[in-house]
Amino acid sequence: MKKYKSYFLFHTNIALILLLSSLSFFIACSKKNYSSQPQYQFKSQSQKPDYSDLNYWAAHPWKKDLSDSVPKPLRDTYQQDSAADVFFIHPTTLTASDYPQWNADIDDAELSAKTDYSTILYQASVFNERCRVFAPRYRQAHIRSFFIADSISESYFDIAYEDIKAAFNYYLANFNNGRPIIIASHSQGTKHAARLLKEFFDGKPLKDQLVCAYIIGLSVPDDYFSKLSPCTDSLSTGCFVSWRTFKSGYTEPNFIAKESFKAIVINPLSWTSDTLFYSSAYNKGGVLKKFNKIVPRTVSAEVHHNILWTSKPNVAGKLFFTKKNYHIGDINLFYMNIRENISARITAYLKKKITVYKPY
Repeated sequence: MKKYKSYFLFHTNIALILLLSSLSFFIACSKKNYSSQPQYQFKSQSQKPDYSDLNYWAAHPWKKDLSDSVPKPLRDTYQQDSAADVFFIHPTTLTASDYPQWNADIDDAELSAKTDYSTILYQASVFNERCRVFAPRYRQAHIRSFFIADSISESYFDIAYEDIKAAFNYYLANFNNGRPIIIASHSQGTKHAARLLKEFFDGKPLKDQLVCAYIIGLSVPDDYFSKLSPCTDSLSTGCFVSWRTFKSGYTEPNFIAKESFKAIVINPLSWTSDTLFYSSAYNKGGVLKKFNKIVPRTVSAEVHHNILWTSKPNVAGKLFFTKKNYHIGDINLFYMNIRENISARITAYLKKKITVYKPY
């Protein structure tokens, strides 16, 4: 476990503290008091999530939720076919400095609403054209867990993973039925997703059902998995992609400069790990502050050592945007490229399966 923690660099989330002040640049959450809404009034007797209860899924195909949202410019051509399932593990949303606990209360209505109207809307929705979206609520570790000794924080992250594993087992037993699977995550979610992939897919029979894993926002060392490999192009399946986004030319912060391993970095404008520069002309569009607006040619991108360098986002007022760590926009800056790639990989996966199992 210690090796796992050193690999996944809890210190990556130091950037989150610096980014909270600029969160609205990428994701605008309504200030409405959602905790008063009836859909968030539920109570677990065990203080653990009950995944047979849809309330404990932030996104689920059996209910209407914010992962179903489609940006307005895409609605005329939107045709959902649900060819695969995505199991999405959301990032840290438990950031309140006065929160008394180290793990989220699973029945915290305000936190559930915050999660839904940010990451579920702006990130999980990228999968909704070709996937049924499953996103469990879980007792996520507080962001301050990243800044204490591993010997102490380990138990908090284990509690979070306990829920993720339970949700995935429930999904497998009740909903999967042999369907193709995508594992997707961001930030703290990627910490849990990597562990899930290692336990359930890496060198395991379930890997045959894996379309792709989009595990974004934390470093993934090139030797972390034994059998699961990074994707080599836009149509590879049974593989994973990962990246961390910083402004082009940004001198690597200490926590990255000190990394003693090679991290897997896939450029979402090329879906390769080459170090070529890809201009913003390759960027199909991002979804930033306004969900119903597709920002064209959002950023350029190039792989630089263990991170992804991008230009400043192509939005009004970018001259005044001084942040150099774009962690909060790891998905949103490439929303359309990711959305199209999901469809392409699912098609490639299904075609491969038809070829393999074609009767003679």
